Amino acid sequence: MQAVDNLSEDDLPTPELYAIPASFGIKSWAEEDRPREKLMQKGRAALSDAELIAILLGSGTTKLTAVDVGKLMLQAVDNDLNELARLSLKQLCRHPGIGPAKAITVMAALELGRRRKESGAGRRTTITCSRDIYHLVRPQLQDLPHEEFWVVLLNRANVVMRSEKISSGGVAGTVADPKLIFKHALESLASSIILVHNHPSGNRQPSATDISLTKKLKEAGNFLDLPILDHLIYTDHGYYSFGDEGLL
Repeated sequence: MQAVDNLSEDDLPTPELYAIPASFGIKSWAEEDRPREKLMQKGRAALSDAELIAILLGSGTTKLTAVDVGKLMLQAVDNDLNELARLSLKQLCRHPGIGPAKAITVMAALELGRRRKESGAGRRTTITCSRDIYHLVRPQLQDLPHEEFWVVLLNRANVVMRSEKISSGGVAGTVADPKLIFKHALESLASSIILVHNHPSGNRQPSATDISLTKKLKEAGNFLDLPILDHLIYTDHGYYSFGDEGLL
């Protein structure tokens, strides 16, 4: 199946192309099987992803229950909630039974989940390896369709002081101004810096521009006594670390 981020708005199947399952209304189900009642009786962890989406939707169509609609939405993205979060409002509305109001509800719920991860990452974090960096920046960079460049500022104990977005660009690149990078670091009295940018394409390998920029920033950092500890290329499915690869 094609990855969702490679689909155009018109590539998603239209409602009439879905195989419509035969189902009865949720009200005809046993009470313990209805999503809302099931959550109250058994807790949220007992519900499937489709059942949780059904609660957000509230209702289905004349032929589909809300759970059926949730299953079809997940089926279209290979049951990957991260891919579902990347769909636009227009793409979500291509699903049967989904209008703008329901699509916005789903988008809002997925965004709250992303922000919950971000708030958890906001606690004081000590960087010990490249994977720590990846988990730190994931809430900011996950699901983005465009490139962004961030810096992570550390104190002498390698504890994260804060993260700053330097620039936001298009799908193929963004500009990272060295003056802005070191301005934030000097104003915060940081002891070291970690560079991070994402590749929306999913390609983890650095470009020639990435390598050249890293070399340039490393030299400037050494001059200012602000060492660059790593440069991480983020993708939703993994990362590339200049430090791990011996390029710093």
